[in-house]
Amino acid sequence: MAIQVSVCGPRDCTSEDGHNAREVGRLLAERGAVVICGGYTGVMAAVAAGARSAGGTVVGILSRPDREHAGPDLSIVIPTGAGEARNNIIVNSGDAVIVIGGSWGTLSELALAMRRGRTPVVQLGGWRLLDQHGQPVPGVRHATSPAQALQLTGLWPDQPL
Repeated sequence: MAIQVSVCGPRDCTSEDGHNAREVGRLLAERGAVVICGGYTGVMAAVAAGARSAGGTVVGILSRPDREHAGPDLSIVIPTGAGEARNNIIVNSGDAVIVIGGSWGTLSELALAMRRGRTPVVQLGGWRLLDQHGQPVPGVRHATSPAQALQLTGLWPDQPL
């Protein structure tokens, strides 16, 4: 069975986040991973484009009950009609979760992934979460590059990135 990696990020992203998402998608596809994302614009579209450019498979878990506005680079489209509750489906579908950039919806996906507790969660850019003492919240792995984001998932320990 193929490794599945959920990639989460805002629909309105910075150019840096878009670049990082495209590169993450390309690197995942080169390793044979299936990319799971929200299926619309921004980081979701960029990771899908990157994966498809390398011949990868991209599954879009849509919030709408139909395929309207789905990204053109998706291989498989799953309309849920579940609204933002689909975020739980996205994070539960991955063997790891990579969060790129930040928005309220992205923060909810990061929180759901952390609550799941058994999946590596890697953050590339975006917001930094601090506890009540001003310390970074434990458990989130912070990457500084797309290649390091894949490395921090721990899914390819024997492959150089």
